[in-house]
Amino acid sequence: MVQRGDSCKSDFSGASNSGGESSKESSRCSTPVLDADRLDRLRDKMRKRTESGDCWFSLEFFPPRTAIGAVNLISRFDRMGTGGPLFIDITWHPAGDPGSDKETSSMMIASTAVNYCGLDSILHLTCCNQTKENITGYLAKAKHLGLKNIMALRGDPVGADWEEEEGGFNHAIDLVKHIRSEFEDYFDICVAGYPTGHPEAESYEEDLRHLKEKVDAGADFVITQLFFRADTFLKFLDDCRAIGITCPILPGIFPIQGYQSLRQLVKLSKLEVPEEITEVIEPIKDNDAAIRNYGIQQAVEMCRVLLDSGKVPGLHFYTLNREVATMEVLRQLGLWIEDPRRPLPWAVSAHPKRKVEDVRPIFWASRPKSYIYRTQDWDEFPNGRWGNSSSPAFGELNDYYLFYLKSKSSKDALQQMWGEELKNEESVYEVFTCYITAQENQSGHKVKCLPWNDEPLAPETNLLKDELEKVNRRGVLTINSQPNINGKPSTDPVAGWGPAGGYVFQKAYLEFFTSSENVTALLKVLKKYEPRVNYHIVNVHGRNLTNAPDMQPNAVTWGIFPGREIVQPTVVDPVSFMFWKDEAFALWIEQWANLYEEESPSRMIIKYIHDNYFLVNLVDNDFPLESCLWQVIDDMFELLDAPPETHHDGEVSE
Repeated sequence: MVQRGDSCKSDFSGASNSGGESSKESSRCSTPVLDADRLDRLRDKMRKRTESGDCWFSLEFFPPRTAIGAVNLISRFDRMGTGGPLFIDITWHPAGDPGSDKETSSMMIASTAVNYCGLDSILHLTCCNQTKENITGYLAKAKHLGLKNIMALRGDPVGADWEEEEGGFNHAIDLVKHIRSEFEDYFDICVAGYPTGHPEAESYEEDLRHLKEKVDAGADFVITQLFFRADTFLKFLDDCRAIGITCPILPGIFPIQGYQSLRQLVKLSKLEVPEEITEVIEPIKDNDAAIRNYGIQQAVEMCRVLLDSGKVPGLHFYTLNREVATMEVLRQLGLWIEDPRRPLPWAVSAHPKRKVEDVRPIFWASRPKSYIYRTQDWDEFPNGRWGNSSSPAFGELNDYYLFYLKSKSSKDALQQMWGEELKNEESVYEVFTCYITAQENQSGHKVKCLPWNDEPLAPETNLLKDELEKVNRRGVLTINSQPNINGKPSTDPVAGWGPAGGYVFQKAYLEFFTSSENVTALLKVLKKYEPRVNYHIVNVHGRNLTNAPDMQPNAVTWGIFPGREIVQPTVVDPVSFMFWKDEAFALWIEQWANLYEEESPSRMIIKYIHDNYFLVNLVDNDFPLESCLWQVIDDMFELLDAPPETHHDGEVSE
């Protein structure tokens, strides 16, 4: 299969899950990536931020024990990612099968953070209970998954004392040397520092020498063990500089969040809690809220001293997989900055091979993790333009319950939102309408998500709220939409994206499910709106109706920025739509119908919609004018409401 274009050409191949290989030879101009920082290595990002005086923060998490915990942790990544961490790191737990493909493994959690949450991530790797071959295999796997940063650690002994690893490594420096020997400069390597000295070291000075040896062996930066006084870290930092350690050294910050967690962490790290802290905590040890409030203030005060020293460019937080305390500390420090502007209109991936990607079909706008999953085997990604695709190699989406793809809401919560019992199709219309309006349903529950949208309405979609409510009430069940935009500043808090100083544009877009009766009327109405409106209408059986010229993609979002070519990050691609429709229809069954018992009326209603409704997308190409798409829908309803004698033949069937 070949696709042709006007200018530059590159091979583009990937294997689908169906077993056969398909390739994509595409015509794409190689446009400089819009957000150049996406191309930087982590050590380069640190250097740039240090040189600019722009302080940063990073966050540590540990793998959860359960599958539900994994879903919750990925949701936490998405929430905490909005504050702008430079990176996160994931700890390595030898007892938890950390290098496996289990959803609770360190490897999979770190991979998900990079690929599906767009977060630069450091994977911890320890020498504990591992052969040299095991470690090499884990590093190769990490590289394949797109991980580029490793924290090289000896690890804690399984018993009371460290036992020599036959055929393995016994010190972090050996692991650093091995990574550099086997993988050269591919990974950025982090090592641990101990502001009061490693508990097993003969002396503080000896431990400093060991740290310098790790850095000289190839480590790029250091993250320290936790400490309780700012002067402890600042002395350690000065001592490191004095012996020639020049790389970034990040202080490990532990906001005290509870009495038991503090005791456990102190036990593991073999640290002593200063008397001034224990005097405050002991009387309130049974009051978690009071301890957390104290811990926040203690961390804020300590961090301010560190930042005010002028020697500390970034702070690394031990979160214990919690968010409230760390986020509050960052807010009080002014480091938590939720920038509404986006580098692109869709969620980016941090996988190295996707860092030049700047074009996607609009259909996965609310399911970016699914799009990334289905295109994970592509070798190259659209840059500059989508190109005319005759058969893009989308992988099959067979497992809707992968922990990073499933809804973060429980089955009970979904039933409360989508209906314990559905009476008819109008019950489904009400669910969609309540989602649009953010109002409670008849059972008193707010509908916060739909199978196609796991988050509340985007601010941009809120601009269309009144019209969306009106059409959903009548069975035009919208799952994706955007307003027309004609030259708004790229800094606009609702519609903006890309660098400052630019202007963004959009064509109005509407995507919805609706009945075959509505589609019959819609097709008659659309004749008078051609060529202004492009449409694509398809049902689950593959009945396919479109006026897209030559199956060409249609750019629906683009931007103009100083010193750059036009960027068009979102397209309506007729070929990709046929892959999306399989997923879109399947969600009716996989996420909604499966909430109910087999053969139950509620399940049958959802199955009827799945089997008989059509999926429609409409594009209004005349973006400078007020969108005509709402008038198209009004005309459709007007035709349906007219006396029967005014209707003509031409029903749509399977």
